[in-house]
Amino acid sequence: MDGSVFQAILLAFLFMAYLILVFVIVGDLMRDHKLSGWWKAVWIIALILIPWLTGLIYIIVRGKGMAERSAAQAAEIQKAQADYIKQVSGNADPATQIANAKKLHDEGVINDQEFEELKAKALAS
Repeated sequence: MDGSVFQAILLAFLFMAYLILVFVIVGDLMRDHKLSGWWKAVWIIALILIPWLTGLIYIIVRGKGMAERSAAQAAEIQKAQADYIKQVSGNADPATQIANAKKLHDEGVINDQEFEELKAKALAS
């Protein structure tokens, strides 16, 4: 009985490792814009027919590119996130902040003292 439980756990582990390998490789294939559709199809078919060997060959042949594409995508996501945060938070550059304060001052919404405070705050940031 103990052997069958161990065997079931080992098979479950190997199946999960296979699924992770497939998802990582297919994700990398779709991320690579330099590789033609035909080569992508060849890699996927090989991955289905001979999964473990194809996975190992893929990592050996294209491993460095995988890391570069993954790092580039992470940097792209981080830049997009920073741009979004900057846009949403309303922290524009100092010139824009001063221009907005001047507009409010000209419209009479804020007084001279408030305008000077906003200007000083914009220049300090």
